[in-house]
Amino acid sequence: MAKISSRKRHTIRKSDLSRLFRGLEEEIGAETDLFRSSTVEVVDTTGDISLYLIGKKPYLMEYQEMVFPTLRGAIAHPFSARNVVVDAGAVRFMVKGADVMRPGIVRVSGDIRAGHPVLIIEETYGKPLAVGIAELDAAEIEAADTGKMVRNFHYVGDELWNIEI
Repeated sequence: MAKISSRKRHTIRKSDLSRLFRGLEEEIGAETDLFRSSTVEVVDTTGDISLYLIGKKPYLMEYQEMVFPTLRGAIAHPFSARNVVVDAGAVRFMVKGADVMRPGIVRVSGDIRAGHPVLIIEETYGKPLAVGIAELDAAEIEAADTGKMVRNFHYVGDELWNIEI
């Protein structure tokens, strides 16, 4: 991800709010209700993403017209959709921004679609580690033995995690 910083911040309109939550519902389904709020602020960034503040916290992001919870949002409001669970051996690589390789995957939720965001979770404690973009659909990931399955997009300690708003 290119270097990002916040540019401006403002409350979004009701029409934009409904578009935001429709987009989130396309990605995580009914669990969108975990993130609903009557006032949401948008933060325009210097990167190719937009951040959405819920309760003044960056809980949602929009990237290439896909809305998905940030890592902070996933930690605050855990959800079960679009998850890839990795084993303990993969954790130290994930927190440094490495992509998810097939041997490190323990299980995947059946709703994963290629080109869409997924939440990467560690197996032992069930904690979110990163947000990535799936390279393959869920069935293809389960059938594969080797290779890159998820491109790491956002992880603890990256520029999006540390952005000052």
